[in-house]
Amino acid sequence: MGAMAVGAAIGYSSPASAAFRYDNTTNNNSTDGFYLSKEERGWFAGSLSIGALLGCVLAGFCINSLGRKGTMLASVVPLLGGWILIGLAQNLSMLIIGRILCGLCTGISSLVVPTYTTEYASKDIRGALGTGFQLFITVGILYAYVFGSVVSSWRWLTLVCGALGLVFLLMAAFLKESPHFLLSKGKEMQARQSMQYFRGKSYDIEQEMQELKQSLKDSSDVKVTLKDLSTPYILKPLLITLALMVFQQLSGTNAVIYNLNIIFEDSGSTLSDDMSSIIVGVVQVLATAASTLLIDRAGRKLLLSISAGVMAISIICLGVFFYMKSEDEQWAGTNLGWVPLVCLMVFITAFSIGYGPIPWIMMGELFYPNVKEAAGSLATTINWTCVFIVTFTFEPLQDAIHDYGAYFLFGSISALNFIFCLAFVPETKGKTLQETTAHFGGPSVLK
Repeated sequence: MGAMAVGAAIGYSSPASAAFRYDNTTNNNSTDGFYLSKEERGWFAGSLSIGALLGCVLAGFCINSLGRKGTMLASVVPLLGGWILIGLAQNLSMLIIGRILCGLCTGISSLVVPTYTTEYASKDIRGALGTGFQLFITVGILYAYVFGSVVSSWRWLTLVCGALGLVFLLMAAFLKESPHFLLSKGKEMQARQSMQYFRGKSYDIEQEMQELKQSLKDSSDVKVTLKDLSTPYILKPLLITLALMVFQQLSGTNAVIYNLNIIFEDSGSTLSDDMSSIIVGVVQVLATAASTLLIDRAGRKLLLSISAGVMAISIICLGVFFYMKSEDEQWAGTNLGWVPLVCLMVFITAFSIGYGPIPWIMMGELFYPNVKEAAGSLATTINWTCVFIVTFTFEPLQDAIHDYGAYFLFGSISALNFIFCLAFVPETKGKTLQETTAHFGGPSVLK
């Protein structure tokens, strides 16, 4: 439910931005108060990632003081406050502050939920459970698209999306705290109860508890400093993780998701903008669900490579369509009107089976606990910085190098990403943390 609430905040931007866009075929009497210019819509869409950046920093402090469960509960406060502010907005400033508050929850959840999932999951299903966060983000995005097509006002849509935060708050109250966190605070009895709950009443947790104790002891014995981050077996996975986060966003995915209605409107597709967005949203959910089944079978490296390659081809094809449209708009609309929907369906499918969930999963699989929090916080911050840059510059980029130029740029970055995956990304499927560290030349256990 936390992921759905985050997804709704992300997906809200598409129908809302379309509603804020001035239509010169009608008069300028908005029943919701005002319209936004292209630059203002960029700030509206991109301000969510400003909040997410701040949320990443806060999450790094909160997960060790409030715990994983406490941090998730606390994240709902700015989320609900943000939706209230957006719903009552009378100017751009109120919209941006509301989006920043929603972004705080988004950034906090992006760090604490994958951490929490990795800590309670057994390694044989760790990948499948890890994709659950991304899956329900896509469900939340689809939720916003569907209700955005039904609800006539962007103000009322805030109420529909904000309701998910309330449901999350009620359900999260019943969560069990992470065994890892409880044991790190010296609460062994509660940690055992939590572990037993997650493994089942008849499961013998003794070996796993001993391994967890040893892991925590090893990590507490070794304090990581900035100098230690230059150690090759730490630096290499850190750089790979950061690169995955950068490539995930520079592929243009969030620019597409935040502006889906506007993209279809600009394409001149014969299918309605709302229906096209819903179709892409459904495809995104189904593809992310498929990745849950594939990730512990096909492996991380293969899915990332396929994802990057197909994303490059599909977004370049979309660029070709917009180039043809610039040459002969009537011919392109008549003969190629189906191309944008197909290209974006393929693009989102490719992203969802690979680059959507896997970078977040690998973030939890490449580092020892004494490194994970610092590395994870840095990676998440880099990710949301790229989200802000891409979403804020998307429409100005289209003005500068045309629609097709923007998509050609995203496609070129995805092609470079494909080469990076083949050359540098390791396979972590079914491997223990010690085995993964050994791959980079590190010790099998910390000393």
